Amino acid sequence: MKLKSIYTSVIAALALTAVAHAAHAQDIKLGYNGDLSASPSAQSGQAAVLGMEAAIADINAAGGVLGRKLTLVTRDDTSAPPRSIQNMSDLIDRENVVAVFGPTNSGNAMAWKHIANQKKIPVIGNVGSGTDITKPSSPNADNYMFRVSMVDREQVAALMAYIKKNASQSKVIGLMAETTGYGQGGLKDMQEIAEIQGIKPAGTERFGVGDTDMTSQLSKMKAANVDTLVVWAQGTPIAQLIRSMDKINYHPLVLTSWAADNITFYDAAGKTLAEKPLFMRTVSETKTPAQQKLFDRIGSKLKAPGSFSFALHGYDSVLIYAEAVKQAKSTDGATVRAALEDLTTPVQGLLKTYDKPFSKTTREALTAKDLVWIKWSDGKLLPYNDAIIGSFQPADFKQ
Repeated sequence: MKLKSIYTSVIAALALTAVAHAAHAQDIKLGYNGDLSASPSAQSGQAAVLGMEAAIADINAAGGVLGRKLTLVTRDDTSAPPRSIQNMSDLIDRENVVAVFGPTNSGNAMAWKHIANQKKIPVIGNVGSGTDITKPSSPNADNYMFRVSMVDREQVAALMAYIKKNASQSKVIGLMAETTGYGQGGLKDMQEIAEIQGIKPAGTERFGVGDTDMTSQLSKMKAANVDTLVVWAQGTPIAQLIRSMDKINYHPLVLTSWAADNITFYDAAGKTLAEKPLFMRTVSETKTPAQQKLFDRIGSKLKAPGSFSFALHGYDSVLIYAEAVKQAKSTDGATVRAALEDLTTPVQGLLKTYDKPFSKTTREALTAKDLVWIKWSDGKLLPYNDAIIGSFQPADFKQ
């Protein structure tokens, strides 16, 4: 009798386990692969994950997708390309995710994008802004890379358009960039778009990401009478550049990459100097009611309030993917990719309504016309507007 009781209990336990596994197998597993702990940009990855988790919770509360719940598996690549490549294989082959989001660092996406394309796994970037991330590996090749985030080239196109329309003040232009892949990728965009827009830089200078004194490079710009500098670098080196300008009493108009929104820039520059650069991002601290609602949910978990934009990218990227799955009636990678390329139903996101955001050749959901001009003011990231910005038309952003 005792053996029969034990046998019955074991069978019941196995049955419950089988049911649990079957239920779990029905979940639609998404993956996030990016820096969540190592570099200053980890706060961006953390914010994107918080936004994704909020979107998943909202979608699941409304019944899920195709009657199934979404779940998220995260992997921290600690900003290291080899680790990021390993994570990608782990997420796809062992965790069986049907889509990957991220990464935090653009260079890591370039290290593993071939894996996504080979294994037909859609990737929706929601942090990294490197221009080449979403380019196909070869002409007419199937491309599984999409993005809901800033794009370096879109930012550069807008900054150069500002210079073009500010010709009465921006008479002599200089370009500066850090020597990392991020900086040099941005410099390539700056040089190409400057030529397209008929802007001839008077000088180009480079500096190391860890440099604290750029007075030598800046002195050359000052001697060349450069009145407008376009800078591509991460937050801390931009701050060191601004501090170096102050040392030699040189204060040109400074247009920078969006990395100036990072709290590391503000802390290193200090309140007064932080207000010098003009840059762009996808949202300011002046939030819409829907954005404020999300901030109220997750704001206390953000390492820096300025990283909230990435939470919005994360949230909207999940909404877009979910709509593609609904349209495809499947999580098959190739089928979802085709749906993403031709979404028939607009997606109401927190940043905008995405009406056919992608196509076979278009991979960027956010473009120059969607970006907000920003300056630090009294410790806050506030929207900036002037007559030039108010006059912009989409045709101005030549690239």
